[in-house]
Amino acid sequence: MPKIPFHLVTRSPWPILASFQVFNMVFTTAKMFNSKAPNYFLMMNLFIMIVISWNWWRDIVRESTYEGSHTKEVITGLKLGMMLFITSEVFFFLSFFWAFFHCSLSPDIFIGQMWPCKGIKSFNPMGIPLMNTLILLSSGVTLTAAHHFLMTGKKNKCNTLLLITVLLGIYFTLLQYIEYKEASFTIADSVYGSTFFMATGFHGIHVLIGTIFLFICLLRSNKNHFSSYHHFGFEAAAWYWHFVDVVWLFLYIFIYWLGK
Repeated sequence: MPKIPFHLVTRSPWPILASFQVFNMVFTTAKMFNSKAPNYFLMMNLFIMIVISWNWWRDIVRESTYEGSHTKEVITGLKLGMMLFITSEVFFFLSFFWAFFHCSLSPDIFIGQMWPCKGIKSFNPMGIPLMNTLILLSSGVTLTAAHHFLMTGKKNKCNTLLLITVLLGIYFTLLQYIEYKEASFTIADSVYGSTFFMATGFHGIHVLIGTIFLFICLLRSNKNHFSSYHHFGFEAAAWYWHFVDVVWLFLYIFIYWLGK
C-alpha cells in the first residue's frame, strides 16, 4: 500500500457518544428552564459530556504529538475546518444581533414603543461591561504575545502569558456572573431580556469554552507538546479566542452602549 500524506482516522466511539450527549443536554436544559426543581440529569449529562470530550481530545493529542499523524496536509485541512467552524459561529451570533436590531430599531406598541422596553432598567455601560471589555482586550494582547514567544522558542515566557490569559478569562466569567446576579430583569422580561441574555449568555459560554481550550494548551505547553513549527492546537485556540474578543466588542457597542 503506497504511503499517503493524509491521516486515516481509526474507529472511535467518541463522535457518536458526543452526539447522543448533546441530544440529551438539549432536552435536559429545556426541562431545567421549565422546572424549579434541581435538575440532576443536566449535571450528570454535563459530566458525561466532559468525560467524552476529554477522551476525544486525548486521542487527538496522541495522534498529533506522539504518533505523528498530523502531517502538513492534515494540518492544512484542520485549519480550513477551524475557519469554517468560526464562520458558522459568526452567523450564529449574527442571528442574535438581527433579532436585537429588529426589535430595537423599530419598537412596536406591544413593548411600549420604546427601547429598552418599558419597565426595564438597562446596565450602565461604564461599569462592569467596560471592565470586561478591558479584560478581553488585554487577554487578546497577552495571547498574541504568548504566540510570539512560542514561535521564537521562549517557552517560559509563553507559558507565563498563557497563564495570564487563562486567568483573565476566568476573571471575565466571574464578573459576568456578578452582573447577572445584580440584573434588575431576567430572560423572561420582554424581548429586551430575551435578546440580552441570549446574546451575552452564549458569548459567556464561548468565553468559558475558550478558557478551557487555552488551559488545555497551557497543560500541553508545559509538557513540551508544542514547537515553533508544530502548534496548530495553540493557533486554533488563539483564533477562537480572538473571535470571542471581536464578538464582545460588537456586544458592548450595540447592546450595552447604543442599545441602553
